[in-house]
Amino acid sequence: MRTALKVILIIGVCIVLLVGAAIGVGVYWWKYHSQEFIAASRQAMDDGREFGRQTDNEGCVTEAVARAKREPGFSAALSRNLFLRACLEASRESPGFCSAVPGRTEFMKTAAWQQQKCREAGLAGDTYCTQMFTQVQQFCEAKQSKQQ
Repeated sequence: MRTALKVILIIGVCIVLLVGAAIGVGVYWWKYHSQEFIAASRQAMDDGREFGRQTDNEGCVTEAVARAKREPGFSAALSRNLFLRACLEASRESPGFCSAVPGRTEFMKTAAWQQQKCREAGLAGDTYCTQMFTQVQQFCEAKQSKQQ
C-alpha cells in the first residue's frame, strides 16, 4: 500500500472518530443539561415578555445591548436573543423602527447594517452582536408579512 493512501486512510479514520466523539459529547451534554437549558430559555423569554410590556421596540434593543455589555459570551448571547425576540413581540411599536432594516435575504446590506448597528451600540468587538440584530430583522420581516 502506498504511503499517500495510508496517510489518507489514517486521516479519514481520525475524522470519523472525531465526529463520533463530538456527537457522543453532544448527546451526553443534552442528556444531563437539557432541562436546565430549557428552563433558562423559558426564563429569558418570560423576562423579555415582561420587559416588553413596559417599553417600546427601541427599549428592547437598548436593554439587550446593555445585557450584552454586562454579560458577554455564547450562552449569554443565546439567552439575550431569546429575551430580545420575546421583548420585541410584547413591546409597543417605535415609529420607524423597521424602516431602515434590510431583509435577511439582502446579504450585503444585512452584513453592513448589522456591523453598523454593533458599532453604534459599542459592541463592535462582540462576536455574537450581529445575532442580536438578526432578531430585529426577523421581527421586522414578520411584522411586514402580517401587514400585507
